Amino acid sequence: MTVVDDKPVTVAPPPYPVAAPPVRSAAELTAELGRLRDKVARGDQRATDAQHAKGKLTPRERIGLLFDEGTFTEVEGLRKHRYHGFGMERKRPHSDGVITGWGQVDGRTVFVYAHDFRIFGGALGEAHAAKIHKIMDMAAAAGAPIVGLCDGAGARIQEGVTALAGYGGIFQRNVRNSGVIPQISVIMGPCAGGAAYSPALTDFVFMVRETSQMFITGPDVVQAATGESVTQNGLGGADVHTEISGVAGFAYDDEAECLQDVRYLLSLLPSNNRELPPALPSTDPADRRGEALTSLVPADRGRLYDMAAVIEEIVDDGEFFQVHERWAGNVICALARMGGQVVGIVANQPSALAGVLDITSSEKAARFIQFCDAFNIPLVTLVDVPGFLPGVAQEHGGVIRHGAKLLYAYCNATVPRISVVLRKAYGGAYIVMDSSSIGADLALAWPTNEIAVMGAEGAANVIFRREIAASADPEATRALLIEEYREKLTHPYYAAECGLVDDVIDPAETRSKIIAGLTMLRAKHTEQPSRKHGNQPQ
Repeated sequence: MTVVDDKPVTVAPPPYPVAAPPVRSAAELTAELGRLRDKVARGDQRATDAQHAKGKLTPRERIGLLFDEGTFTEVEGLRKHRYHGFGMERKRPHSDGVITGWGQVDGRTVFVYAHDFRIFGGALGEAHAAKIHKIMDMAAAAGAPIVGLCDGAGARIQEGVTALAGYGGIFQRNVRNSGVIPQISVIMGPCAGGAAYSPALTDFVFMVRETSQMFITGPDVVQAATGESVTQNGLGGADVHTEISGVAGFAYDDEAECLQDVRYLLSLLPSNNRELPPALPSTDPADRRGEALTSLVPADRGRLYDMAAVIEEIVDDGEFFQVHERWAGNVICALARMGGQVVGIVANQPSALAGVLDITSSEKAARFIQFCDAFNIPLVTLVDVPGFLPGVAQEHGGVIRHGAKLLYAYCNATVPRISVVLRKAYGGAYIVMDSSSIGADLALAWPTNEIAVMGAEGAANVIFRREIAASADPEATRALLIEEYREKLTHPYYAAECGLVDDVIDPAETRSKIIAGLTMLRAKHTEQPSRKHGNQPQ
């Protein structure tokens, strides 16, 4: 019996028997699943061709380059969105525009989410966001790094505010996982609006030239608001963010090269903050002498040289991986191995702005130090710094608070810390560059060091200005007084005599001394005061 117009109506049974639908075998259902998975993996061929025409790989091709062959396991590959409206109910592709899962990189577990620009332009909707939330939570629970392969058009407008809420969940997890598991963002297409904040919250950002862009407001909005005409790459391309803004640390000409370096970076990082970085047996002798160092670094404090050559000489096999190499070049931040153990190296670069500290170099080094400290990576600091960069622009730009970030990062770090003064180390910049007074565990210096409040020339001009002015031969008197000041207060052994340097070493022994110190400090443990968190300078 059924009801029609609120009245019960008796429906007669069919005059013939109705056959029950055939029961399909497990083999048939499994074959159907295989066909469905193949279809989902292939995607739309026209969309794939369009992706390739832009010089971009598909998300599955990218995942294949990231992980060891055959190790990727997908999560929620058959998920679809549930939204109805604006014709969305007729477009419900599997995966909903993001591929999530885990695999192996050099035999170690790593999680990934990869936007699929072929589906809704990679735009984030409710189901899309839920997949990312889930894989981020899985990475945190498993204690393994997560890599985001970003190629999406922002929030899915058709789904409204729920899409924005999805971004909020991603940001919350970025912050919650910060310092717990390594988080790496790889920008391989557009990343605009709110989507750009997630990479900014992660530890490292990689970009690909010409095909990737990051910005909060696009060129059209910029032109409408300010009248400025700019291209997408000119506003937020890879070179802009690795050279000018510092948002990204690495830029590459193609995706394969980019993902190869992502794999290399992961090989230098622990899986989480409870582990030490992976050590490897080293064929480079720990006691290898670096005889070339005395010729690489001129004794004349006014002559420039390349600090990268010094780093190459002291690390295992001359290999090191620079972070933000093209931004704030007056300081070098790099990961390397010494004696097989991973170390973070912070070094002044005399060939750029004479190695002075300024706003951008302080920010660059501070963030790198915080990362190393969070993930149990010992710090080695190579010092050759004339001071902070003077100037109205620096003072008005807040060099005080930015310099304080670097000071805070060093003082707050509890990992093993070794500093080596190669040449000059003047004023507040000397203190900031991990001097013994702010907690360096081992402070070494070369015999070419000059540690002082300022250079002897400047000091003599201040202290003896009256004597120099009253002299019959001011220049000769000035030279004599400069030498007197240098002999009394800035000679190579003065800081050691005061207990501010633990040892003055032969430059050729730098590698062996650092490795010996790191070995001694391997079990270092520091008790921190009970607090929720510090209030870092902003």
